[in-house]
Amino acid sequence: MIQIIGTKQCNETKKAIRFCKEARIAHHFVDLNERPLSLGELSSILDTYRAEELIDTASKTYRKEGYAYRIYDPLEELREHPDLHKTPIIRFRGKTRLGFDEAILRAWGASDA
Repeated sequence: MIQIIGTKQCNETKKAIRFCKEARIAHHFVDLNERPLSLGELSSILDTYRAEELIDTASKTYRKEGYAYRIYDPLEELREHPDLHKTPIIRFRGKTRLGFDEAILRAWGASDA
């Protein structure tokens, strides 16, 4: 089953969920506002991406809190502020993809059937 990690407010996450529903691809949605990533989930994602790549530099929180002008530990900030994550984060059988990608969702959905 494909895991889609994001927030209900994120348009790209909404697109990924809608695509899975329309294509009848089994998926599970994790809302970062309701449940932050566990250490295991985060370490699995960090096998593919660096912590710096997971930070959404276009987010309101990033701009409002002045992250562009300060030194910080990306991993610690991601744990404390889930709204800094680039979303959606899509996981399937140990593989991770950052952002909505219809081709990846279709391929992973077909291999799950």
